[in-house]
Amino acid sequence: MAEPAFREITQRELRNDSGTILRSVESGETFIVTRNGTPIAELHPLRRQVFVASSQLLALMGRDQPIDADRFFGDLDNVVDQELPVE
Repeated sequence: MAEPAFREITQRELRNDSGTILRSVESGETFIVTRNGTPIAELHPLRRQVFVASSQLLALMGRDQPIDADRFFGDLDNVVDQELPVE
């Protein structure tokens, strides 16, 4: 699989055009910053965290059926070996 191609910019370009470059980063673009032709940094967008209110989460979770404890533990007993190895 090929590496994604990132635009290289010089340290001077970053200094002179920081506003434009940061708007590009905000829209999803990644830049490699170089000094004297040597890559020294990578600018990429941060993952934004999405806040979900607890009431919203509880409302979503409340849609599931309640767990039948006897059936749940019965299913576990069917797949888990309850015997300890004898040495």
